[in-house]
Amino acid sequence: MILTWLVFLPAIGGALAWIAAGFNRDLARWVAMAACAAVLGMTLGIWRGAGGALFGGAPFLEHDVAWVIPFGIRYHLAMDGLSLLLCALTGLLGVVAVAASWREIDTRVGAFHFALLALLSGVLGVFLAFDLFLFYFFWELMLIPMYLVIAIWGHEERIAAALKFFIFTFAGGLLMLLAILGVYFAHGAATGVYTFDLPLLVGTPIAPHLAFWLMFGFFVAFAVKLPAVPIHSWLPDAHTQAPTAGSIILAGVMLKTGAYGFLRFAVPLFPAASAALAEGARILGVAGILYGAFMAYAQPDLKRLVAYTSISHLGFVLLGIYAGTPLALGGAVMGMIAHGLSTGALFMMAGIIQERCHTRAFARLGGLWATAPRLGGFTLFFALAALGLPGLADFIAELLVLVGTFQVSPVLAIIGSGGLVVSVIYALRLVQDSVLGPNRHGWRLPDLNAREVATLGVLAALLIYLGLRPAPVLDASRAPLETVRRSLAGGVRPEQVRAAPPPGPPPAVWEVEK
Repeated sequence: MILTWLVFLPAIGGALAWIAAGFNRDLARWVAMAACAAVLGMTLGIWRGAGGALFGGAPFLEHDVAWVIPFGIRYHLAMDGLSLLLCALTGLLGVVAVAASWREIDTRVGAFHFALLALLSGVLGVFLAFDLFLFYFFWELMLIPMYLVIAIWGHEERIAAALKFFIFTFAGGLLMLLAILGVYFAHGAATGVYTFDLPLLVGTPIAPHLAFWLMFGFFVAFAVKLPAVPIHSWLPDAHTQAPTAGSIILAGVMLKTGAYGFLRFAVPLFPAASAALAEGARILGVAGILYGAFMAYAQPDLKRLVAYTSISHLGFVLLGIYAGTPLALGGAVMGMIAHGLSTGALFMMAGIIQERCHTRAFARLGGLWATAPRLGGFTLFFALAALGLPGLADFIAELLVLVGTFQVSPVLAIIGSGGLVVSVIYALRLVQDSVLGPNRHGWRLPDLNAREVATLGVLAALLIYLGLRPAPVLDASRAPLETVRRSLAGGVRPEQVRAAPPPGPPPAVWEVEK
């Protein structure tokens, strides 16, 4: 039952926070913080207790019971190394989001924390569901609380941004639902067993033409959520209008559900169709890298700049997934974690600046370092993390993706590396126009307080740690990514999905490649 508690604990904590807000608003914040901290603590406890099972090919924790028997729907939650990493990231950024909204949200405090934590429950369900019907349930469940977070507690154009977010993601979800039903009936026709259970569906014999269109339904849904160019236009508006906590969760974990969907569902379910589409997906990844970076530099608004950097960073993730080599896949997962940490921190910095200056426009900022040196220092650090400074986690991610991609597509790897150059330009512009330069507007701001320093300090420490020692992320994700690699290579078989390699510590990622 620990996986069930992990999924629903945030929603329970959010409901308690809503009740507590009727007595004291600060009590509601502490209840929400405790719920997120409990999720993080449970995940780290699972990680510590997994031992050698973490490195096996099968999930090391499962909760699998019949749910709707006539339709073959099961309540099947499972955790392997990949989902463990993303659940830990969700718990951590949940704590960060609550801390970031401590003073920003002062209306309907209880309802806000309930919506925020219900969103986290939906995200955790997506990362743990091994039944396609259950996965779709959690996938759609994410939309409602995020829509409310943007539409109720967002900024000036919040209603339009929330509607745009909902329409894009809901439309993608409908295509995925049709594809899920297609897989369900195809498996039933081939085997006589109608089921939504992922391990049974992997390896289903499907005619190539039908497999391509079913895979395309999954691909579009996940590409919208990632988001990939050209179906990305909802993201800058949603980030700009969302409150700080909403932007942190949206960028830090909700976008990762798209990348996770590629790794867990789209590629293993349709190996041949995914391999056929791989070159096109890699081109989309490179396009996202360059487009996001150039557009980020052109933005006059701090949050819109950070939003476009997400498109660029997740272009690296898409490129790494469909490059399909061990190095590129490891870099894609590292990119998911590093982007969650660095971009989550940048959105928190943007929220802090807006709270103190009441503006995000670069034309009205500048010179903040002189009056708030801790704020300036953290802004510089996380901007350097976003551009991929060596020694930080984003650098490891992008290096692995580019080197791994070079083995299958040297031209795309070389073109994609241009995103590293442009990232230096937009990152330096972010720092120069926000905290450096002359203090033309006479800002006199309070510096970061202890809560903000502690929160940002943890994120900075993790970026440094993973930049110097990426093994925890690469080792934990190695076995699940091997299934993806075999799928893209056309060598996956249904009986291999649950087969675990001999227990023991995995080799380093460069030894796997060798």
